[in-house]
Amino acid sequence: MCQIFINANPKLYASRSRSIRLHGVATSLRLENLFWNILEEIATRDGLSVPLLVSRLHDELLASGQLNEHTNFTSFLRVSCMRYQQLQLAGRIPTDPHQPLRDLDSRWVLAAEHRPSA
Repeated sequence: MCQIFINANPKLYASRSRSIRLHGVATSLRLENLFWNILEEIATRDGLSVPLLVSRLHDELLASGQLNEHTNFTSFLRVSCMRYQQLQLAGRIPTDPHQPLRDLDSRWVLAAEHRPSA
């Protein structure tokens, strides 16, 4: 089993920082390249840059009341990437990268999702 994971390209789990503006303040986010790749795919689907996507996610998380001083935003981004892929595997998000996510019915996408307890 371990061979499946340890034979991954080391570039995928190498971390990289990117400078992003959130509410006009420059901040640095450090994620593994694999997560930056997934964020790039998500952003491209809706014609956004990664910084703009991350800024929108931050703003929407803030507006939802779920962003506070205890929230680890980079963890939120990692989980968002994994949920994106899980929803694709479940057939709730099309794998066609040309289909914008903004055109999807979010209630339908999330209807089949089972929320495990923490």
